[in-house]
Amino acid sequence: MTKLSRRDFLKLAGLGLGALALRPFKDFNFETLQSPKRLPQFPNSEIIGRIVTRDISLRERPTNLSAELATLEADHLIEWWREVVGNVVGGLSNQRYLETPQGFIYSSMVQPTRNLPNTPIAQMPEGQTGFWAEVTVPYIDLAHEGIVASPWLKDNIQYNFPPRLYYGQVVWIDQIRQSNGFIEYRWSEDAYGHGYGYGGSYGEFFWGDGAGFKVLTEEDVAPISPQIDPNEKRITVNLDHQTLSCFERNVEVYFCRTSTGKAFDPVTGLRSDEYATPAGNLITHWKIISKNMTAGSAQAGYSTPAVPWCTFVSGEGIAIHGAFWHNAFGEKWSHGCINVKPEDAKWIFRWTTPAISLAQSEMRLSLPEHGTIVLANEVSF
Repeated sequence: MTKLSRRDFLKLAGLGLGALALRPFKDFNFETLQSPKRLPQFPNSEIIGRIVTRDISLRERPTNLSAELATLEADHLIEWWREVVGNVVGGLSNQRYLETPQGFIYSSMVQPTRNLPNTPIAQMPEGQTGFWAEVTVPYIDLAHEGIVASPWLKDNIQYNFPPRLYYGQVVWIDQIRQSNGFIEYRWSEDAYGHGYGYGGSYGEFFWGDGAGFKVLTEEDVAPISPQIDPNEKRITVNLDHQTLSCFERNVEVYFCRTSTGKAFDPVTGLRSDEYATPAGNLITHWKIISKNMTAGSAQAGYSTPAVPWCTFVSGEGIAIHGAFWHNAFGEKWSHGCINVKPEDAKWIFRWTTPAISLAQSEMRLSLPEHGTIVLANEVSF
């Protein structure tokens, strides 16, 4: 097993789907991928854990001091039994381990997913040029069409790692075809202007098994609690305890764990405020159903397509959004954004102002328009 120092561990965490998180597939050749693979036989488990990076230890007990039983690679799937409180030695505050039939895995590195296949539609809905779809299986293998432009795809090619979409991602589908009796959807990465917005598109196309996608409806984006005066809604984010709460008047109506900006530089491993999430009174001012997020360098950057349910609260770069590339909620982990699970991000997206429709996909507010107040504080409870 490759031993990870704190510096290396933080470096991997910063890359998202970057090259350092990948290990080549022995029998995979990107150039020969002409058509997408069918959905595989996923583990028979209500929740399926997906390993999100390389060289993750399966251990005898829920501590990194116990015997290593095996080393698991990126995208390995395992039955998810339960999370337990373990003993992580090395300064990380997240002490959760995942219990599996084979042993224990540090929970931060395992995405909880489900296998919820769909009956795909055979043709584009009348009058529509495309539709939004959500990935509802652990992953979908993709076939690439057209140019190679995005950093994440270039990384995949360099490391001979198959391009995939993962549970919780949301994409724009612009074509449907039938291949050998199966229905396939084409993901248009730039969405023809339907939602990638600022810094967003590379003009790439990918085909995937339609059974892995749920076609979104207006119910998926319908406002939650529209009867409540928007001025009586607020969000509090506790940057010490990594929690987020939604309030209607003074009643807490939603709670989830977060991963806000890192407390350490991902290259040096030293404490730094460079990636800190802004504290103070913020406001929801830009919402977009799905967005490509790319920034930084190979040493301390990230390139992540189809980041779902983005609710921006500060400037052009700080958002509450779904994170499918880790499960480190409760630990400072991001480059400044407020990471939450995709299902939490979707709820927050629907509950906050402004309201978004599938047809509109993206909306920005300008003064004197007023979004939902977000109070990010560093005061312990």
